[in-house]
Amino acid sequence: MLSARNRELLGLLPSALLVTAGFAAIFIQAQNNSPRASTNVTLNHASNLSLTYGAIFLALCLAAHMVIRTSLPHADPYLFPLAAVLASVGIVMIYRINPVLARQQAQWMVVGLALFAGTILALRRRGAGVLERYRYTIAAVAIAMTVLPRLPGIGRQVNGAYLEIHLAGITFQPSELAKIAIVVFLASYLRDNRQLLVTAGRRVLGLTIPPMKQFGPMLIVWGAAMATLLLTRELGTSLMFYGAFLALLYVATGRLSFPLIGLVLFALGALFVSGHVSHVHARVLAWEHPFDRALYERAGGGSYQLAQSLFAQADGGLLGTGFDQSLLRLPHQHGSILPVPESDTIYAVFVNELGLAGAVGLLLTYLLLVARGLKTAALARDSFSKLLCTGLAFVLAMQVFVIVGGVTRVIPLTGVTLPLVAYGGSSVVMNFVLLALLLVVSDRARRPYESAARRR
Repeated sequence: MLSARNRELLGLLPSALLVTAGFAAIFIQAQNNSPRASTNVTLNHASNLSLTYGAIFLALCLAAHMVIRTSLPHADPYLFPLAAVLASVGIVMIYRINPVLARQQAQWMVVGLALFAGTILALRRRGAGVLERYRYTIAAVAIAMTVLPRLPGIGRQVNGAYLEIHLAGITFQPSELAKIAIVVFLASYLRDNRQLLVTAGRRVLGLTIPPMKQFGPMLIVWGAAMATLLLTRELGTSLMFYGAFLALLYVATGRLSFPLIGLVLFALGALFVSGHVSHVHARVLAWEHPFDRALYERAGGGSYQLAQSLFAQADGGLLGTGFDQSLLRLPHQHGSILPVPESDTIYAVFVNELGLAGAVGLLLTYLLLVARGLKTAALARDSFSKLLCTGLAFVLAMQVFVIVGGVTRVIPLTGVTLPLVAYGGSSVVMNFVLLALLLVVSDRARRPYESAARRR
């Protein structure tokens, strides 16, 4: 039977093969579209370049694997290979859309893997529990980071929301860091106060109302984070945080009444915001009436992006139109048929080219990644690690739900990126940090008790 690390090493091969096959398909298609294409030249060119890109991708993954092998020998063997598969799909799809953006994405992936390795090396001995000591500092940093896009000079508005900051030629989305920091704070605070939240609360109409002495500080920090996110109009991340908050509250207390109350409050808040915030109201109208002609033709804030995404997915059918076959731009025109295909609507491009079958495969990969995160939470030996892994896994799941749900018209469309697949440097970097935290906890959870005692 293969060891955990050898299974991880074997699991990295499919991602390298996906990169090689994907780039080969792109290069062959590009050469075939050229009127002077030569078959032999086409095949040789495609083979050399695709094998080179595949080898580079595999080398990066092997470097990260060696860090895991030497530092976390007992960690989950499937978390990193699943993330590598998603990253390989993203690199290939972005290159098919825009080669320049794909090269930038590859650079950010290198940065992400460097921070991935740094996180593992920093926490391998003391574990993720050391983060508990700095929970209020981490929460304060998270709130400050979410406000930065609103500051003049460094912040910038994108599609009605304040998402990014620009410093020294680098663009970054602070909310990606904030999502991990808020989960760390919630996991730490709930670990200390969950018993009091259950036993010291009062029962009103069959529902447990927690004591404000224990519940108040958490609500203040969480509410401050929500307020700043609403200030920046980054509603997709707000929804992500709120879902993680309710999930952690339920896991920590075991009381269904807490998330039920939270859902009612969310419904009331959503109703108020949708009627009083113009940016949100426009998104809700586009969601309700995507094919309304007036909304479809409205410049900025209309339903064009959502409607085009739905058209693209419908055109894909069961098996898709074929890789590199979706029409993103009309000939001899500069207008985009599918706005922001490398980021907001990359899922629609994926469905159009690979069909429902490809979409199911992509979502199953995410499902497996989230499941391994939740299994790590179930195996964790301390309450903080259990809550931390639950929160991180749920944030990842909520991020996928928010963007896929928006593109498929289950919920209003927001600007959240598809983790590890869509273009976005800050998203790629922080998702690799998230993955590193899961692996650190996994190593301690799966380590034999004798080994754990010696390590301490």
